Amino acid sequence: MYTFVMILQVLCGLFVIAIVLFQSGKSAGLSGAIGGMADSFLTKNKAKSMDAKLARATKWVGAAFIVLTLALNML
Repeated sequence: MYTFVMILQVLCGLFVIAIVLFQSGKSAGLSGAIGGMADSFLTKNKAKSMDAKLARATKWVGAAFIVLTLALNML
C-alpha cells in the first residue's frame, strides 16, 4: 500500500510540474495594475481559455498531492 501511494505521489508531483510549466507567464506586472485592463474578447471568455483550465487543474492536482502527502505520513 505504501509503495502504491508513493508512486501516485511521484506521478502527481510530475503532473503538477508539467501543468505549471505549460501555463503562460503573467507579464503584465505593475503596469497592468496601474493601467487597468480593457474589456476585450479574451477577458470576457477567460473562464473558457486554456490558461483557466490549466489553473483549475493545478488546484486539483495540488490538492491531491497534499492529500497523498498526508496519507503517506499516516502510513
